[in-house]
Amino acid sequence: MKPINLSIILISLLFGFACNQNETISPRVEDDFNFNWRFHYGDIENGQEVEASDANWKEVRLPHDWSVEQSFTQENTAGATAFLPGGIGWYKKTFSVPKDWSDRITWIEFDGVYSNSEVWINGQYLGKRPYGYIPFKYELSKFLKYGETNEITVKADRSAYIDCRWYPGSGIYRNVKLVSANKVHIPQWGVFVSTPEVNAKKATVSVQTDVANRFASEKSITVKSSVFRGTMKFTSSETKLQLKGDAQQTVQQKMDVGNPELWDIDSPNMYHLLSEIIVDGKVVDSKETTFGIRSFSFDKDKGFFLNRRNLLLKGVCLHHDGGLVGAAVPKGVWERRLKKLKAAGCNAIRTAHNPPSAEFLDLCDELGFLVQDEAFDEWNNPKDKRHNYNQQEANPLTSGYTEHFTEWKERDLKSMVLRDRNHPSIIMWSIGNEIEWTYPRYGQATGYWGSNKVGDVNYYWDEPPLSVEQIKDNFNNAEPGDYNLANTAKELADWVRDKDTTRPVTANLVIPSVSNFSGYAEALDIVGLSYRQSVYDYCKKHYPDMVFLGTENWTRYHEWKPVVDKDFISGIFLWTGINYMGESRSWPVRGSGSGLLDFAGFEKPSYQLFKALWNDEPHVFITTQTLDKSPYKTVGNSNNLVEKEANWAARQKWGWQEVNTHWNYEEGEEIAVEVYTNQPEVELFLNGKSLGIKKLAHVNDHILKWMVPFSTGKLAARAVNNSAENTVVTAGAFAGIEIKADKTTLNANGYDVVHFVVQLLDADGNPVRHSEEELRFEIEGDAKLLGVDNGAATSVQDYQSNKIVTSEGKALMILQSNLNASTVTVKAVCEEITSKELKIAIR
Repeated sequence: MKPINLSIILISLLFGFACNQNETISPRVEDDFNFNWRFHYGDIENGQEVEASDANWKEVRLPHDWSVEQSFTQENTAGATAFLPGGIGWYKKTFSVPKDWSDRITWIEFDGVYSNSEVWINGQYLGKRPYGYIPFKYELSKFLKYGETNEITVKADRSAYIDCRWYPGSGIYRNVKLVSANKVHIPQWGVFVSTPEVNAKKATVSVQTDVANRFASEKSITVKSSVFRGTMKFTSSETKLQLKGDAQQTVQQKMDVGNPELWDIDSPNMYHLLSEIIVDGKVVDSKETTFGIRSFSFDKDKGFFLNRRNLLLKGVCLHHDGGLVGAAVPKGVWERRLKKLKAAGCNAIRTAHNPPSAEFLDLCDELGFLVQDEAFDEWNNPKDKRHNYNQQEANPLTSGYTEHFTEWKERDLKSMVLRDRNHPSIIMWSIGNEIEWTYPRYGQATGYWGSNKVGDVNYYWDEPPLSVEQIKDNFNNAEPGDYNLANTAKELADWVRDKDTTRPVTANLVIPSVSNFSGYAEALDIVGLSYRQSVYDYCKKHYPDMVFLGTENWTRYHEWKPVVDKDFISGIFLWTGINYMGESRSWPVRGSGSGLLDFAGFEKPSYQLFKALWNDEPHVFITTQTLDKSPYKTVGNSNNLVEKEANWAARQKWGWQEVNTHWNYEEGEEIAVEVYTNQPEVELFLNGKSLGIKKLAHVNDHILKWMVPFSTGKLAARAVNNSAENTVVTAGAFAGIEIKADKTTLNANGYDVVHFVVQLLDADGNPVRHSEEELRFEIEGDAKLLGVDNGAATSVQDYQSNKIVTSEGKALMILQSNLNASTVTVKAVCEEITSKELKIAIR
């Protein structure tokens, strides 16, 4: 059963009212404000003036990211932000509102504009918002022309194109809404639903509703809250109050739901609350809020519990770009990516290092992910965005949010919590990421940081080289600096708790040996540890009453094993779930290759390992590489392999060894075969001949290895218990193209997307993964081409194209519906070779 969706019903009414002034106005109108914008790239003097011409501006549909539309280049760009241009962009939209709205309150909501946005309505300046990752609103009521045409203008300024340590995108890259309500209404983010008491028989639903009266006179008001699941109403509560003119009041209500269907990672059941504001017997405002009924807790000794069940957090960190769509990510693109992570066993996401879009959190609710919602990557002191380490002095090209942090930190942090606090998926608020970098006192205290040993691997893998007493002495004797990190942390944590006490506050600590005693960790409920699995026991020994969690970890088995072995560690968040643009230090590398999925959302070898670790379903997967390019060497005359360097696997960080998924080499060439599995024993076969059995119990990195002289044919890895098998076959020359689509129908709503994946084939239909070709997509019908990608980190081909050179014989193309019904046909072509034709019905 689908929940009642008031917003969809009410959105359609807006322009109908503009045409029929006598029709009764609905209690609340929420208009999708993403369509019919115009855009200009580059600065314009007085671009906000109503009479300024926009004849040469192009039409765009929001969300919109102007940077990703351009070519990768080294001119006026940087690897930190993916070699894509920043700059300044202007947006305009004209619209009408009914005359009847003159006695209402109307505002506009932006879910995010990157960055330094400024907004005008009919030439009247409304304000600015420096932080590009945060939602905000402006009231328009007194500046609107009722029954006439209005113009809204937005300027986004990313002249400082190295203002972030990863790709941020540019422009109005998230959704926009126009909201109109009665003068007695629920303000933005004015409903908060929580479930303080939950068991199998009964759940208590606590509702906090803000009511505003913008009339001059006092009003007699009834606040009615009703709980639904689908169309079934469970319970309701009514509260009467007298509210003076130009005043606001918060109403508290509690209701019981019998036999609740709990929100859980495998059964993300959702309820919705219908809030109604009644004056003189009439509903003057109404709002729907989705929520889930669930309980959770963190125990310092036993870890995490969801609905009283002990659960390990199998988490990943995610930046906010979606590959070829940049920062303007359609919901369907996130849905495909998140479902792939879910299939690997992932159940938790850290939104590194900023608040995500509201749509992203909606999907986490719907799909059953647990979320750590993170606010900031920098506080008072900036990070080095060119080299991605330690404190820097900001210059005009690298100046970012730190310039505005002191002024805006409270508003921005509270905006995140207020917008997101009804999401059942969120279980933690994070106030910062690796903030200690930028406070030299913290690094100097350890004996490593702040010296030429900053990157020494021992700091990552050993207990701190100094005793707790020595570290404390160093810290106390160091220059404190201009800002006190612990005081700022306490301030931020208190602001979070002012708006929500139902979830713990955390932060990702990179120097816990100092932060644990400096007052920083004491401001938190959960101490997140960044790449510090080696000090889990050290932290527990010296700070036994603190709750610890791995909040940023390498994609390696040695990061997961301590979670299984140590009850007090609730889980980890791998860096990262998906490759992301930016944080590159060389051309032509567009981003980080640390993900389980690549830039196109294709599964990588690390994905296969963690699918084996995080799932009970039997799994076997083969990768191969020439022995000289592998990290291994042979042992004696056997096919056994060991690492060329001692502890090589333990010292690997954000990448994965270069491996292939094909079986195409020179005859007799020595090939290192890796098998990722969760089965205790695997036997390897080449052309039906056994190459021996390997056991997981005999390896310390959870990777089975064989040295195999190459011979054309089929390589097969089979679990000894016959529960799972994987094969790779020597492929012939490129002779065909396979094309698949993840949907056959789309809604003509301007939002739905379809992904087309192509794979090169040989004459026998085997995947060709060892050679590449340039393909072009031929598209007929009314649909928007979002772009193409092959997933490779070294690909700097234009996204905005219908042509792409494959990587591992594979490529992706995404189409988005427009507003018209159509039949779209798609095929992939390479010279004389053509794929079959796929048809997509847009309805």
